[in-house]
Amino acid sequence: MVKINGESSELAGVNLLDYLNSSGYNPKLIAVEINLEIVPKSAYSGTIFKDGDTVEIVNFVGGG
Repeated sequence: MVKINGESSELAGVNLLDYLNSSGYNPKLIAVEINLEIVPKSAYSGTIFKDGDTVEIVNFVGGG
């Protein structure tokens, strides 16, 4: 079980970049934290969700 933004999902073994693309996220406009550590964008394609991971995905919003 992986918790993403507070919601539990059966995503253990899923690639982070594949998840982001299938969920409609633009990887250029977000930040991802897994287990309290920021994941560099260069590592998205090599990051696999593990059972027990806690993931936070934050969208950047422009404005003023």
